[in-house]
Amino acid sequence: MAAEMPAALGPSPARRDALTRRIRLLVAATIAYNVIEAVFALAAGALASSTTLIGFGLDSVIEVSSAAAVAWQFSARDHAVREAREHRTLRIIAVSFFALAAYVTVDAVRALTGTGETERSIPGIIIAALSLAVMPFLSAAQRRAGRELGSASAVADSKQTLLCTYLSAVLLLGLVLNATLGWPWTDPLTALAIAAIAVKEGHDAWQGKGCCAPSTAVPSVSAEADTCGCRAGCGCHN
Repeated sequence: MAAEMPAALGPSPARRDALTRRIRLLVAATIAYNVIEAVFALAAGALASSTTLIGFGLDSVIEVSSAAAVAWQFSARDHAVREAREHRTLRIIAVSFFALAAYVTVDAVRALTGTGETERSIPGIIIAALSLAVMPFLSAAQRRAGRELGSASAVADSKQTLLCTYLSAVLLLGLVLNATLGWPWTDPLTALAIAAIAVKEGHDAWQGKGCCAPSTAVPSVSAEADTCGCRAGCGCHN
């Protein structure tokens, strides 16, 4: 009886090169958008004394650093070099998450203790709505490419971009409630929710958790899968 053939293999070299190019383009687009977003969000946040809006602007700065780390990893032409850079890139992304969580928590506590008051910000509402429309598409496209390529760092960076989507949603909610109902306390409370998400994603990135396409045969469908739809023990960098 002939030996059983593997159910599936990782991407071919040509497909891997195509996915690498796609990730480079997505990372470049993410960096460009977040630089613009950071400038406007930080300016609007300073004018309105908005903890969440300033945190949103800082998240854009952090997203730039995270995406820049992935750009550095994928700037290598050789696949083996990119693999060797994966662990360091994941650590940079994790530290980015933790830095965001620390700042947002401190500033939210400051606002809740009454040492600061959030003013209404129409520019902030516009920025949040625009990001809520743009960020999900960038995140989803990079996550798909990262999963197929088997890159935990690309997936982790897509989660950083996805966090920007969460930030946009809670920021928009907080700013609208403050503008319409005069509830400034919604701003620091939503900021604390953002910090909790950032800590969780930072921990996952530090541990090297991500959805990686295996480079060898995929096991049977009965194998345990994680929440991202990838099999357990797929060989992600830890």
